[in-house]
Amino acid sequence: MSVKKKSAAVSRRSFLKGVAATGGAVAVTAVVAESANSDSSPGSMQDQAAQETTKGYHVTPHILNYYEKARF
Repeated sequence: MSVKKKSAAVSRRSFLKGVAATGGAVAVTAVVAESANSDSSPGSMQDQAAQETTKGYHVTPHILNYYEKARF
């Protein structure tokens, strides 16, 4: 009986190791593919700078309205 349990545990462990290795390989491949697809021409740099300025927290009338209603 103990031989069966040990065999199943080893099999399960091998499966989980394989899943972890595959997940890591997929993550590395995605990062490499993204960096390979990025274009370093001056036009794309300007587009990227324009996109970065629109990201993040901005105080808009909608947010100001929320803050006014949230006050005690």
